Amino acid sequence: MLALAALCTVAGAAQSASPRILLFSKTAGYRHASIEPAVAALTRLAEEHGVVAEATEDASVFHPGELSRFAAVVFLLTSEDVLDEAQQSAFTAYIRAGGGFVGIHSASDTEYDWPWYGRLVGAYFNGHPDGVRTGRLLVHDPRTPATSGLPSPWIRIDEWYDLRDREPGLRVLLDIDETSYKTEEESPAPEPRPIAWFHELDGGQAFYTALGHSAESYSEPLFLEHLWGGITMAMAAGGGA
Repeated sequence: MLALAALCTVAGAAQSASPRILLFSKTAGYRHASIEPAVAALTRLAEEHGVVAEATEDASVFHPGELSRFAAVVFLLTSEDVLDEAQQSAFTAYIRAGGGFVGIHSASDTEYDWPWYGRLVGAYFNGHPDGVRTGRLLVHDPRTPATSGLPSPWIRIDEWYDLRDREPGLRVLLDIDETSYKTEEESPAPEPRPIAWFHELDGGQAFYTALGHSAESYSEPLFLEHLWGGITMAMAAGGGA
């Protein structure tokens, strides 16, 4: 199991010239049991693609001298208030300098009192039906690394988030059909709604997917393809697509 208490390099020093991503999984609220499997899976994917992944739950890495080393910062199943004001300022400057952001699942359940972060993620968490359920995903935009290999419809099991305060102008990648997993009493939306997207904000680029609640997700090939595709979009200027 990867130690998450402090920043740790998870690829060899010989790869120091390779692009780097930061896997940040600090929690101040709900903590997903899938964090450790998620870190392990993304570490393997990064190594397979010649990328150095560093994993931490230590927010002191949100410092200009540290963040500048990374092509993208991944908020991996974070929750609630994870950065102080100085760390928020450093992260804002990183994005405005052209940095990349990836938010996975409960990244939208993070930093409710920081509106700029909500704009970066693209929406905030607004609850979910009980348990994990089988849902029907629809590929909205098949022309991206995060969606090009996915079937449509894509039937999978997850915990399906409701989201609020969605940022205008998002490039929607996946929609969720609420009628596929909500009962009539739970009032499903009549039309599919966005659940994964990409956009640019203040000079940086951001990918968010509400998928990825369960540990099983991180051994699911199609989900990992979706996730790595989103990471490559965030790493590349202009979204890589």
